[in-house]
Amino acid sequence: MMLNGFFFLLFLTGGVDSERHCSYQDVLSHLNLTKNKELYSMTRPVKNYKRPTLISLEVLLYAILDVVEKDQKFIPYVWTVMRWHNEYISWDPNQFCGINSISIPSGILWKPDLTIEEMTEKDKAPASPYLTINHKGDVEVQNYQVLVSSCRMHIYKFPFDIQRCNLSFKSVIHTARDIRLLASDNSSEATEWSREVMRTQYEWLFIKMTVTSKNASDILGQDMVIYTITMKRRSILYIVNFLIPVLLFLCLDLSSFLISDNGGEKLSFKVTVLLAVTVLQLILNEILPASSNRIPLIALYCIGIFGLMLLSLLETILVMHLMEKDSKASKDLEADKGRSQGGNKRGKANIQNSPGEVHEWTQCACVYDDSTGETPSELLPVAKEGNSSKLTEEYHALEKLSDELREVEKTLSLLLINRKEEEKPGYWTRVAKKVNRYFFILYITVVSLFLIYISFEWSNA
Repeated sequence: MMLNGFFFLLFLTGGVDSERHCSYQDVLSHLNLTKNKELYSMTRPVKNYKRPTLISLEVLLYAILDVVEKDQKFIPYVWTVMRWHNEYISWDPNQFCGINSISIPSGILWKPDLTIEEMTEKDKAPASPYLTINHKGDVEVQNYQVLVSSCRMHIYKFPFDIQRCNLSFKSVIHTARDIRLLASDNSSEATEWSREVMRTQYEWLFIKMTVTSKNASDILGQDMVIYTITMKRRSILYIVNFLIPVLLFLCLDLSSFLISDNGGEKLSFKVTVLLAVTVLQLILNEILPASSNRIPLIALYCIGIFGLMLLSLLETILVMHLMEKDSKASKDLEADKGRSQGGNKRGKANIQNSPGEVHEWTQCACVYDDSTGETPSELLPVAKEGNSSKLTEEYHALEKLSDELREVEKTLSLLLINRKEEEKPGYWTRVAKKVNRYFFILYITVVSLFLIYISFEWSNA
């Protein structure tokens, strides 16, 4: 019994000793990585230089941090995994207590010089300080990267647009003779895994990730793997903060037709609404890039509504001008009537005063003439009779002349009224009301057709 216990303790001691001598340093010493690390990190790890190194690439999208339309930049947060085979690294896990993989500093071994073609700024996330190797010589590097890349924005349908941004991976200097690059996952796998690990999407909705491999046609070309990220903008914020306010301003402009045209309130109201739309256009100008080949539909939407409201403002100015013209014509006609009535009164006054003048002439007509041989008393009745008949004839002549003058005045008044009949009170007001009514019908029709056209273009562009 004691002998069995001794062998059992010896076995445990031997086991402890064997476990104690199994370490990662033993693996590194076996591979000579600590002594020849500069040699391993300088050259491509192949025993025959004619054999290219096969690089497997995997990319997952962790987050969409920002999309800057003005600068046409796409800023994603991605996880990249590169795998390749190092022909100088291998060991037997059984000799090292089952150790089949180790992590070493990334500067010890050679790494492929992959870059992203669209990247415009240096990666802001720190690179992984370690890489992993297994007993077969497979090397794996994992990195989290914040990429600032260029992306051609198609904003014709803004804010209902769908953007596609590419991340093109390729080697900096190695050709297809040295490095063969391929994707380790297909489009469906990359899309599904990206959706599982997605953290934030900013104002965008991730749709899919398409993986495309472009193999070089000759040995001097370069292989390329392109990851195309397709995303759709969440447009509800722009609808609430931009499209609906502009539409409400248009409705206010339509409702201004109910305001009276007599005062200046309608004109000032329309100008205020037009200025509000101008402010929204300035805000839109700060969002959209200036390098777009096509005018965005939202710009057409704003310009169209601005043009319609400007046309409505011009129509209001025309209507107010016509009504002011009518008011001026009414004032002139009242002044003419006042002058005509004043002339008639003066004519009647002159006629009433004419018998007095005849009476004065009668008193002054008694003149004595001695050559006739008649006494003044004899001549007085005769003189009175002669003067009275003459005065009566003159009175009738003056009365007839006054009647003729009154007829001439009436004729002139009728001619003046006929000449201004088209300018009589209410004429231009009726014209203005007709113009306003017909323009309102035309305005409603044009606005409806314009909104239908814009909606159709947004849905079918």
